[in-house]
Amino acid sequence: MAKEEYHPLFETRRGSGKFMYITFSFSVFVGICSIWIYRLNYISEEFEDGNWIVWIGLLFAELWFGFYWFLHQNLRWNPIFRQPLPQVLSQSRYEHMLPKVDIFVCTADPEIEPPIMVINTVLSVIAYDYPAEKLSVYLSDDAGSDVTFYAMLEASEFAKHWLPFCKRFKVEPRSPNAYFKTVNLDIYPNDAKEVFAIKKLYQEMENRVENASKLGKVPKEAYSNYKEFSQWDSYSSKRDHDTILQILLHRKDLNARDEDGFVMPTLVYMAREKRPHFPHNFKAGAMNSLIRVSSMISNGKIILNVDCDMYSNNSQSLRDALCFFMDEDKDGFGGPMYIGTGCFHRRDVLCGRKFDKQYRNDWNNNANEENINHMIEASLQDMEEKSKPLASCTYEENTSWGKEMGLLYGCAVEDIVTGLSILCKGWRSVYYNPTRKAFLGLSPTTLPEALVQHKRWSEGGFQILLSKFSPVWYAYGLISPGLQLAYCHYNMWVLNSFPTLYYCIIPSLFLLKGIPLFPQISSPWFIPFAYLIVGNSTYSLIEFLRVGGTIKGWWNDLRMWLYKRTSSYLFAFVDTMLKLIGFSNSGFIISTKVAEENVSQRYEKEIMEFGNSSPMLILLATIAMLNLFCLVGVLLKEVVLSGKGYGIFETMLLQVLLSGVLVVLNIPIYQGLFMRKDKGRMPISVAVKSTTLALSACVLFSALG
Repeated sequence: MAKEEYHPLFETRRGSGKFMYITFSFSVFVGICSIWIYRLNYISEEFEDGNWIVWIGLLFAELWFGFYWFLHQNLRWNPIFRQPLPQVLSQSRYEHMLPKVDIFVCTADPEIEPPIMVINTVLSVIAYDYPAEKLSVYLSDDAGSDVTFYAMLEASEFAKHWLPFCKRFKVEPRSPNAYFKTVNLDIYPNDAKEVFAIKKLYQEMENRVENASKLGKVPKEAYSNYKEFSQWDSYSSKRDHDTILQILLHRKDLNARDEDGFVMPTLVYMAREKRPHFPHNFKAGAMNSLIRVSSMISNGKIILNVDCDMYSNNSQSLRDALCFFMDEDKDGFGGPMYIGTGCFHRRDVLCGRKFDKQYRNDWNNNANEENINHMIEASLQDMEEKSKPLASCTYEENTSWGKEMGLLYGCAVEDIVTGLSILCKGWRSVYYNPTRKAFLGLSPTTLPEALVQHKRWSEGGFQILLSKFSPVWYAYGLISPGLQLAYCHYNMWVLNSFPTLYYCIIPSLFLLKGIPLFPQISSPWFIPFAYLIVGNSTYSLIEFLRVGGTIKGWWNDLRMWLYKRTSSYLFAFVDTMLKLIGFSNSGFIISTKVAEENVSQRYEKEIMEFGNSSPMLILLATIAMLNLFCLVGVLLKEVVLSGKGYGIFETMLLQVLLSGVLVVLNIPIYQGLFMRKDKGRMPISVAVKSTTLALSACVLFSALG
């Protein structure tokens, strides 16, 4: 856009409380330094008492906590809030500039990711408030499931009724399942009949899709009615099949009109070719195939990718995002990270293009732009056949795909490493958190699933730290120092496990023996410890409440912070080390998107679900039991049995508080071990193993001199 035509498309507001937080962080820094000085000052006395190894361990843990705290401070000193101005974008002078947008939805397993959930996501994004001729939606089905394809066929027919309905009644959200769960018929007093009619159409479609999913096969009449199913004739398994590509809706097709006669967005199903002896690179490979195939069919300048369990919750999200793309005078550090779903990109940058500060896109070219002229006159069948080779398993051989182009391979978190690579090429990203969430979806409903998910994320981040893409050296001089520190903060998640485990175990064991590891109340050194505990907790609670959280949510967040650090991060570190020496070959695990009815009911009641036994649950339960034994043991010994009164609170208050907080945080684990009778409780084997291990540790440690 020429300078004289420039009109801001978004506003920037600086966050309040900057000076207050800088003052607070400085006081915390003073407290941290005081603790380090305390440890160093008394280390000689600990040598005399024989506790110097434990003292050194605490010093290193506290050094790490201080360093890790420092990594993300600069990002909090200058918070920025952005607000798009879609009302400016919707003015007539911008309408012809709106770029074509391609939306990618990825699924990999019809059992874990049910087809009815997948098509609800597809229907939610195909119904965006955006010119239909400029919108294309692609589904990548890495299982190559004919049932999922059948669901897409059903969705393409239902969309002919759903899209006009959404326009007429300004429906939000535009996922049919989510909408019909929340719709209030009182707001449609004169149109209830039409709402019931569209709901009936959806329920009929839902029943057909779910019946096919339960049977694991497509109805015979569908096979006979749709010749497209012939593409499955060469299908052997989800790891061995040809490329399957079908354009279900396209403006060239006269049948691709809604019930009001208007053109519908393009809709494409793709299952890339897979062969057992070729690596498929998981979601990154699927995304790269989509980038290439879409370049032949629609070639949208903007790409949005969403997970199949993340439906669009706001039909205006596309226009909101374009306010940031089309107004290129951005601000901030140049962050945030690419986090895999709900992210918008320029196609150019995903294809490896580098940008400089002077680059400006000429959005006026969109009016006459047609990068796929060679495909305009081709029939849909020709378009499909010419696009299929781009999704073959051999296409990327001896190319830059997965290395310099597209999403990068070789990392469990392909989104994070790709985002870092993009930022190092001059790309600047923007974070926008609207009042009405742009996307809503599913999260793990059980603790083991959540821990496994965080294990994968933290392991991937640690792999990046140790790879050539480490932000320490790869990003040096290419992104701002603040953003470098932010990436390091994320990539070092796993290293938090060791100091956290040390703090969760050693002080409690020494409490049981009556050996203080922290200053007593009367000591001036008590003040920095107390300030950091009270000050940080209070400020984090205030921050949590300011962004819409609750006290209960903050407490649960703290609980999950403890569980992740003492289990997920530790196992991620071990697994990464084993992979480095060639002793581990763990594969990618897809999070379950379907929960049993009883599990869902407990989840809605906020009852923690434990389920089957796992090493991570055993570790968590052992730490919980150890702290319980130590706290109860010292209170019985010092207060009840010895009759010494409450003197222990004078000499060892901080250790008592630490152990007490850990016990309170672990209340759901104690309930799962001994109090609950439902199927979501801790398995008996976990209760026996954890109790035995914790009790043995306490007895053996107490027996030592």
